[in-house]
Amino acid sequence: MRRLLVALISAAALLFAGLASATTATAGSARTIAFFADWAPWTPYAIGAVVTYNGTSYTAIQAHTSQPGWEPPNVPALWRSGGGNPQPGVPGQPGNVSTTVTNTSIALSWGASSGTVTGYRVYEGTALRTTVTGTSATISGLGVCTSHTYTVKAYNSVGESTGRDASATTSGCTNPDPPGKMAGAPYLYMGWGNPPAPATVMSATGVKSFTMAFILASGGCNPAWDGNRPLTGGTDAQAISAIKNAGGNVQISFGGWSGNKLGPNCSTPAAFAGAVQQVINAVGPAVVDFDIENTDEFENYTVQDRILNGLKIVKQNNPSVKIVVTFGTTRTGPNSHGVRLINQAKALSVPIDNFTIMPFDFGGSNMYQDTVNASEGLKTALKNAYGYTDAQAYARMGISGMNGLSDQQELTSPATWTQIRDWAKSKGLTRLAYWAVNRDRPCPGGGVQSNCSGIAQADWEFTRITAGF
Repeated sequence: MRRLLVALISAAALLFAGLASATTATAGSARTIAFFADWAPWTPYAIGAVVTYNGTSYTAIQAHTSQPGWEPPNVPALWRSGGGNPQPGVPGQPGNVSTTVTNTSIALSWGASSGTVTGYRVYEGTALRTTVTGTSATISGLGVCTSHTYTVKAYNSVGESTGRDASATTSGCTNPDPPGKMAGAPYLYMGWGNPPAPATVMSATGVKSFTMAFILASGGCNPAWDGNRPLTGGTDAQAISAIKNAGGNVQISFGGWSGNKLGPNCSTPAAFAGAVQQVINAVGPAVVDFDIENTDEFENYTVQDRILNGLKIVKQNNPSVKIVVTFGTTRTGPNSHGVRLINQAKALSVPIDNFTIMPFDFGGSNMYQDTVNASEGLKTALKNAYGYTDAQAYARMGISGMNGLSDQQELTSPATWTQIRDWAKSKGLTRLAYWAVNRDRPCPGGGVQSNCSGIAQADWEFTRITAGF
């Protein structure tokens, strides 16, 4: 797959971004007018670089190499409206924005800005929606079940502050949840990336479910967290207990991209099912998720079949536990290995509740449209294998994304993830997840990290969006 490289440019690269200035004189005074280069794709921009797009100036808030579809107004995680550093004397950036919705309105509230503040302006894109003197505003007259992204800026006689963004969807969506729909369940990994306390995240976001990763093999066909932490009594069990005590439930994920996995190590379907049963008995999950990836499982058809036949036994012994298989995709749908997995599941009569694709690390440029296209390709594969209608296929489908910057530097912003969630809801998909809660923290310009998203965002913003699935 094509890799998209993010250039890490020094401050001197501001010159490359096209910053220049010219001085003009008026009677009795002089002033400096800044001229900025037009935004262009495939161009490295440093933090602080200023460009012009459709007559509006934008300042880069994280280093990146631009691509088609990443125009400044489309990716607020990369650009903020306005050129250069804020003028001395303008207010500080408003605090994080919280939202409350009705069928036709979205109420916003935020932390007060520092400095001298005359009031606050609330924008939707470049359109001014309202101006207030306090730290709250309500936007009314909206459509039922519609999504909106707002930017709050403080202002005074000197100018405007840097904006603070928030996305929300009005209530009143009339599409009933399809049978078998699972709660939005982002991945949480207790062995990596400064894992947060799940109860803290639940309280802050309203999320009720997590996908706990990953069960691997420990010394043969023996399940353990990460292949080395015990099923009970350890940090994973403590996190699961905290989730359940807070009224939530868990999905347990087996496999993943790397590590010593059960599929290759368990010699028979019965042995594989027995290992899975140990986990079910220890944890009591609502869902078991099998991330079938890489050459050892996804591209090894002997192991694929062993897992599929093992899942038949798992379902027979645990009819109330949902079974999910998760695998990679191209931008147009499953590749040959994914199509083979779907067709073989049908041929072997494996009762899989949900087929989830991972639409990232696939050379994406417009992550919303690429995700939709990949999902439609999955729908086609399911219809071809099972003879489903569109609605039946959607009801067996899920999406598992990657928040912020992916391994290949693909960008999924909170606004894009909201679009993906709303599309999934509108089509009746039954699973939504992302990798990972550990990364659901801001670190603009930080690149791909285990404990933050690499972009500007509010803490737990992707989890909050996922909770609305």
